Amino acid sequence: MKKLALFAVFAVAAPLTAAPQKPWPSVATLSPQGSYVIGNPKAKVKLIEYVSYTCPHCGHFARDSNAVLKGKMIASGSTSVEIRSSIHDRYDIVAATLARCSGPALFPKMHDLLFARQEEWLNKAVAFDKASGESPAGNTQGEKMRTLANGAGLTAVAKAAGMSDAAITACFANETNMAKTLAVAQAMQGKIKGTPSFELNGKLIENTDWAKLEPMLRAAGAK
Repeated sequence: MKKLALFAVFAVAAPLTAAPQKPWPSVATLSPQGSYVIGNPKAKVKLIEYVSYTCPHCGHFARDSNAVLKGKMIASGSTSVEIRSSIHDRYDIVAATLARCSGPALFPKMHDLLFARQEEWLNKAVAFDKASGESPAGNTQGEKMRTLANGAGLTAVAKAAGMSDAAITACFANETNMAKTLAVAQAMQGKIKGTPSFELNGKLIENTDWAKLEPMLRAAGAK
């Protein structure tokens, strides 16, 4: 009878399964510095990426690295990347502020889309500047930033990432959002010479591309 009862327990009990792994490439957390960290916050390999959304070289890096850096290294939980935005021009601050306002749930997608559609919205920004002049319409700083976002197609990018029109309006209406974006950029002044630049587990790396950075990441333990 005992053997039969024991067999019954094994027959009806659900098999043990491993806990599902988090989708790390879509997970973002806010760092103490005020920028977003994509991936496992406890990852062994910690990469900091200094970027400008209007920097073509940053766009090239994003496209070249995406399949391995996000698709494998970050996805495995072995690697995280902290995005610190450098500000080169007024469209940079508009894009970086929108990315900040997208929040942890949407930031990874927003960050990817800003680079995936970079050429498209940069061309719109150039055309908009020629048509509208140097002073965008609006009575407040927030209204002027919204005008620039609309003119460059950045509003459309933000909506494609999942931001609502109300969230975009609220983002620019709160000047604290722009101040926080500028604070992150100001903290890196004098530290880097250009974008993209990187820190790998605390070591500054400049003048590099994905082909050179990938083996450094693997040597550090990225999988």
